[in-house]
Amino acid sequence: MRAQHSGNRIIALLLGVAAFAASGCALADPPTRVARVGYLAGNVSFSPAGENDWVQARLNRPLTTGDRLWADRASSVELQVGGAVIRMGESTSLTLLNLDDNVAQVQLDQGTLNVRVRQLGSRQSVEVATPNLAFTTRRAGSYRIEVDPMDDATAIVVRSGQGEVYGERAAYAVDSRQAYRFAGTGLRSYEYIAAPRANEFERWASDRDRRAESSASARYVSRDLIGYEDLDANGTWRNERGYGNVWVPTRVSADWTPYRDGHWAWVHPWGWTWVDDAPWGFAVSHYGRWANFGGRWAWVPGPARSPAVYAPALVAFVGGSNFQLSISSGNVAGVAWFPLGPREVYRPSYPVSRGYFDNVNRSNTTVTNTTITNVYNNRNVTNVYANRQVQGAVVAVPATAFVQSQPVSRAAVRLSRETAASAPISAVAAVAPVQQSVRGGAPPVASPPAGSPARASERRVVVRSAPPAARAGFAAQERELAAKPGTPLAPAASAALKPAAPVPAPNVVVAAPPKSAPPSALPPANAPDGKPSARDRRDERRADTKPAAAPVAPPPATPAQPAAPAAAKPAPLPAQAAPAQAAPAQAAPVSPAGQPQRDEKAAKGERQRDRERGVKGDQAGKGDQPAKPAATPPAPPAAPAQPAPAAQPKPVAVPPQTAPAQAAPAAPAPAKPAPVPPQAAPVQAAPPAAAAQPQRDEKGAKGERQRDREQGGKGDQGTKGDQPAKPAAPPAAPAPAKPAAIPPQAAPVQAAPPAAAKPAPEAAPAKPQPAPVTPKPEPAPVPVKPAPPPPPPPVKPVPAPAPVPTPVPAPPKPEPAPAAKQAPMAPPGAAPQSPPKPTPDAGKQDDGKSDKQKREEAAAKKKREEAAAKKGDEQPAREEEKKK
Repeated sequence: MRAQHSGNRIIALLLGVAAFAASGCALADPPTRVARVGYLAGNVSFSPAGENDWVQARLNRPLTTGDRLWADRASSVELQVGGAVIRMGESTSLTLLNLDDNVAQVQLDQGTLNVRVRQLGSRQSVEVATPNLAFTTRRAGSYRIEVDPMDDATAIVVRSGQGEVYGERAAYAVDSRQAYRFAGTGLRSYEYIAAPRANEFERWASDRDRRAESSASARYVSRDLIGYEDLDANGTWRNERGYGNVWVPTRVSADWTPYRDGHWAWVHPWGWTWVDDAPWGFAVSHYGRWANFGGRWAWVPGPARSPAVYAPALVAFVGGSNFQLSISSGNVAGVAWFPLGPREVYRPSYPVSRGYFDNVNRSNTTVTNTTITNVYNNRNVTNVYANRQVQGAVVAVPATAFVQSQPVSRAAVRLSRETAASAPISAVAAVAPVQQSVRGGAPPVASPPAGSPARASERRVVVRSAPPAARAGFAAQERELAAKPGTPLAPAASAALKPAAPVPAPNVVVAAPPKSAPPSALPPANAPDGKPSARDRRDERRADTKPAAAPVAPPPATPAQPAAPAAAKPAPLPAQAAPAQAAPAQAAPVSPAGQPQRDEKAAKGERQRDRERGVKGDQAGKGDQPAKPAATPPAPPAAPAQPAPAAQPKPVAVPPQTAPAQAAPAAPAPAKPAPVPPQAAPVQAAPPAAAAQPQRDEKGAKGERQRDREQGGKGDQGTKGDQPAKPAAPPAAPAPAKPAAIPPQAAPVQAAPPAAAKPAPEAAPAKPQPAPVTPKPEPAPVPVKPAPPPPPPPVKPVPAPAPVPTPVPAPPKPEPAPAAKQAPMAPPGAAPQSPPKPTPDAGKQDDGKSDKQKREEAAAKKKREEAAAKKGDEQPAREEEKKK
């Protein structure tokens, strides 16, 4: 029986604890912090939560969830929220979506915010919801958020600290000294921007920050106590025995009394709330206690290490529902109050839990746990209020002035000491509020405020966490509040009310980031939708102004063919490892006069002009600063360069009727060009300055002449009959040399001027190069029959020095047309060049004497053999001279 009885007692005890906990949770304590209007400049409008009316904003007005603010042109506002400060620039619309102990969530419809976070608790955050994204602060720092309603974009500038941006199914981290501009709602379109310089608004914000950080009052109070920085310039700190550090106001009259210069307003969920008129009056009205030392008032703060808990007014009310005041017109209902002193318990007029009751008292004064428990349980406790006996401490006004939020100092009625001492004490001002109580007695303004867009706060915004639902306005609560005068509705009862009229409700879309840890990755260089950031676009524009590596592809009908060696400084071969069918990426040349790069169209036009002139292989001028070769056809794969011991390396003879085959590297012996097809015409030098084509440098010219010697004058063999070749002027002062021994039907090949051979030693560091891989010829070569040598063009040919070639038997019975496309091996150290495009009439002369060439073939062959023999006598001497 005893065991059963003990078990029943335990069960009953547990049920009681559970019921107590459930009752405490059901009370839904109000937040321990609010937002204070700490600074006003210009035209600032305010609309209470659940109301459609706009009134002038008042200094020190406490703001809570659902309140709205509008800063007009040339206006600014400062909101203080615990360890954070939110400042509004001009033409800015802001709504408090949610404000509790952990979250300060504001909606920025348009304009600019400067957010300064001094300190954040482990679970605290500041969130700014905009039409494009939700930005949350991760650590203390300085942030700038700007919403441009016309451009539908939001700019985030992190001066210091770190934050996070959340969009629809996307989230990024933003580090210190970074700035981004986002469009849309999915974070898929954005750009990296340069952090703008601090403007006048930000400089003002920085001055306010320095003022708070250097405040001497921060040594005596908690850092999250709102308004402590305003105490420095309006009073002094001193140490009072038995009380510790106290603050004494210095800019007040001799008969000044706390809670006299200001007005009362009805603020949900706290009820009657004191709004002080003094710039420093917020901290001393909602935190701490007041004490009178020798006729002078001093403010006694709570413990500096305890988190500050906001209270609407730390006072005790005198009288009750039947309290009367005697005025000139007779007796009227009145309300009176006095400030609580140190170690006196504050009893809220709104329903709270036991935990909140403890915190709001321990954070604001030094009081024992026993006293707090006895007062909370309404036990027989005799409260002796020290300030009730102080002369002038009790302030009384008529009830009408109280509910109309009129200035107390003008409506105050003097009470006798006997009346103040005999009247009962109450925790509630038993007066029902009216509509004017919610507005705080402020004069109305236009709705919406002048200059603001209509229904700006109704724009849809992106939030990270869903805010609480909009509550009903005062009209829906008026009947319930009148039933219990002075007592606010519980949050659950207020939420169950239906609005009497449409009320402003937040239009939000909740961001759905991936279910993972907070974002740590920065926005990528390119936006997810493929749009480059502003930084990337600037880089692209900067790259466009520089010579870009743009490959110039050969015409489709021209097979890839390596170019002849150049006697001048060798050009780089970036594409030698590429396959023969692909065009390498090589920077296009720039002419000495700042000529832009040649594109594919220019390259094709140049090759067409080469075919018209019939002097492709040797048409470079003698400019002081010749340009680089234009086209860069693909080179055989894995073909390292081989140094050339002399200006004229030894090419490998390739039969004209087949594609170029892979051959061994050229030996450093005296170069001997391959036989020239019998249809080739004499190679002529280009005029010094060609008006129809870009200049080529001496290296390109010499490389083409070498290729012509390898091909036996092929570069000058094909011009269409209806387009006769243009005459080309001979180069200035060419060095005479014996023509190379070539087949009888080919004209002598001219060599480059002596000046072009000076830069030849620069090609020495190149590595040995194996023979090129045979490219796929297009079209297939067709054997051509021997033809008599063509007559020279109408310009005076200049014999050019060339190495003595070893006579090679001519290919058997070549056909006249079309000319076979040959691709001789690229000599060591030479830059690849675009091959001349074959023409169908390559075997015919411009004057149509192809048959005559055939008849004179024997005579031409004999002449070339004699010229080759004569030149062979002089070749060794020339080679030795070049080596030296």
